[in-house]
Amino acid sequence: MPALNVEFSDRELEDLRQIAKERGTSMKALVREAAAADIARHRALQEGAEAFRRFFAGHADEFAAAFPEDEPHTKDEGRGA
Repeated sequence: MPALNVEFSDRELEDLRQIAKERGTSMKALVREAAAADIARHRALQEGAEAFRRFFAGHADEFAAAFPEDEPHTKDEGRGA
């Protein structure tokens, strides 16, 4: 299995030791679980953003009609033509 060496400050390392001790786990397991949780959170945010983009694209005309002041102006409109 691939591995990764990670450097921590003395303070961070001591905090990790304390947290691992409190949880009854190893530092390696603690860091791995934290990284896995962050990866899962990142994926969920990406999936949520993509779902929002699809929803917005599918209802763009409705949003434009409901919020015309938020629609981008064309170059001609910006000049007061």
